[in-house]
Amino acid sequence: MFTGIISAIGQIQTITPQGDGLQLGIATPPNYVDDVIVGDSIAIQGACMTVTQVNQAGFIVDISRESLNKTVGLATVGSVNLEKALRLSDRLGGHIVSGHVDGFGRVIHFAEAGSKDTSWLLRIAAPAELAQFLAYKGSIVVNGVSLTVNSVSEATSADLTEVKQAVCIFEINIIPHTLQNTTLAALKVGDQVNLEVDLIARYVARILSQKSPST
Repeated sequence: MFTGIISAIGQIQTITPQGDGLQLGIATPPNYVDDVIVGDSIAIQGACMTVTQVNQAGFIVDISRESLNKTVGLATVGSVNLEKALRLSDRLGGHIVSGHVDGFGRVIHFAEAGSKDTSWLLRIAAPAELAQFLAYKGSIVVNGVSLTVNSVSEATSADLTEVKQAVCIFEINIIPHTLQNTTLAALKVGDQVNLEVDLIARYVARILSQKSPST
């Protein structure tokens, strides 16, 4: 389990084909892997991966084709958000995150919301199957980052011109600290992002979808 609070920005430096998947070499800041051992879980761009090797530069993970098909941002060299698995003694600074990506969103707006050094407005189009889990002031994970939804609305015809099959748009305000300490600052219109909906919302939706027992 994770919290969606990014602990470091790493770099995918090497990508090696392995079976139908890939082996990634992730470079990390100094001392980041001092307490990491083989078998530990680390979320990369919001996707939970198992550490298969640890070295002085960082760590290595193996990614299956299924994981590659269900995520974005893990098949190219570049910066990635990292979070080590939650310990029972840790503070839950974000919200409960499983590290299992539910689907892709697409950035349709990203710009300063007001004066400099206040916040940035991020607007994302979400696919139909995730729309029911998005709520005002609810939690959402974007590329591994725990964020608060500030508004949810149905996609307009103009939105759908840019993003096919999206049924709703949600907005997030991002403070400068988050931009400085995650890869979100590099987002641009048109980028795909990994989304994980709130775990509790997922279970509530499942419960409500069941028919009441007949009497």
